[in-house]
Amino acid sequence: MTPTLPQDFPPYEVIDGDRPRGLVLVSDHAFNLLPEQYGNLGLPASEFQRHIAYDIGAEAVTRRLSALMQAPAVMARFSRLLIDPNRGEDDPTLIRQLYDGTVIRANYPLAEEERRKRIEKFYRPYHDAVSSVVTSVAEETGSAPLVISIHSFTPYMQGRERPWHVGILWDKDDRAVKPLISTLQKEPGIVVGDNEPYDGALRGDTMFKHCTAKGYAHALIEIRQDLIVAEAGAAEWAGRLAPILEEINRRPDIHETRMFGSRTGPIRDGSTE
Repeated sequence: MTPTLPQDFPPYEVIDGDRPRGLVLVSDHAFNLLPEQYGNLGLPASEFQRHIAYDIGAEAVTRRLSALMQAPAVMARFSRLLIDPNRGEDDPTLIRQLYDGTVIRANYPLAEEERRKRIEKFYRPYHDAVSSVVTSVAEETGSAPLVISIHSFTPYMQGRERPWHVGILWDKDDRAVKPLISTLQKEPGIVVGDNEPYDGALRGDTMFKHCTAKGYAHALIEIRQDLIVAEAGAAEWAGRLAPILEEINRRPDIHETRMFGSRTGPIRDGSTE
């Protein structure tokens, strides 16, 4: 059965944490859920177990990281097949009609009224929640927060194998990125991607909206899905990342507001799952 929830289902979940610690976790694609009125978007239930519907393992990693670091977290609860919160509102892939070979029948064609409805009922409430938590952390600490976004990527895409175990996505602000990559690269057997398997410079995405545009240090972490699909793998990766992020969070430059600008170019398809 396709996962559905009642008509009034909340579009996001906030996990409370120790806000004075100055760290916020977000996860844009943590769930594969749909509001009841959308049925299954014309798809078989099996499609909602694939990477096209959500980031497999991201919810478990986010929850464990939040618990380990006592950090607040915000997760979108709707499937990205309904609307993708990690896109700008003017991005052509905001509501996908075709994704990795699957036609999303209920999205093709899509009336402008329906597009606006999904933005108002799901997309904006999630981003309002992210903004609220990030702002509250900044107010309680009196300094800029560190924001970490948790994603996962499929081991194969369009017939090509992805060799990385983890990728760190970013635009111009490398304050959190450089120590994160360098520390992970010291882990035996771990292949680390620098802006792989996607480029982190995407205008209007979550990190751009809540971090780049505000001068807040941040990083988007992509973990390969086969490594975290099981609870044991999610726990292993959360345990690996937590001390690294704690160390980064203690760096004084991390909590300074710095405007780095952006190298984001034209909106494009195929960036961040």
